[in-house]
Amino acid sequence: MKILVINGPNLNRLGLREPEVYGTKSLTELEQELINFAETQKVELTCFQSNHEGDIIDAIHESENQFHGIVMNPGAFTHYSYAIRDAIVSVTTPVIEVHISNVHKRESFRSESVTAAATVGQIVGLGFQGYRLAILALKELRGGTQK
Repeated sequence: MKILVINGPNLNRLGLREPEVYGTKSLTELEQELINFAETQKVELTCFQSNHEGDIIDAIHESENQFHGIVMNPGAFTHYSYAIRDAIVSVTTPVIEVHISNVHKRESFRSESVTAAATVGQIVGLGFQGYRLAILALKELRGGTQK
């Protein structure tokens, strides 16, 4: 089973950006933790991060027939990127949206996700654990089998 993890804008600043909200671990640490976890689940993981909307859209499009699922933290694009939302619905690859912080307990604009309705589910507020739960959910959703 192959899963793509997409992290959007400013997630490359994990560990530096608002550590009281996002913690002190870096994106590199998150990715390594996820790769190690995925190996225990017999899942091949590919990690991708971009601050550019078009690159994220391209990664979603290219996921078709390459990956069995996507775990995605769209960052700020969550709240206004109809283009990413449209990319999600344009592919058959199931997507689970993840947010490190509980976006519903923060600024009011963060509680609206234009991308969530296009996904199979959303996990918020559980830190890095949310990514692991999304991997498990995709594995169960796909029956742990090849596409």
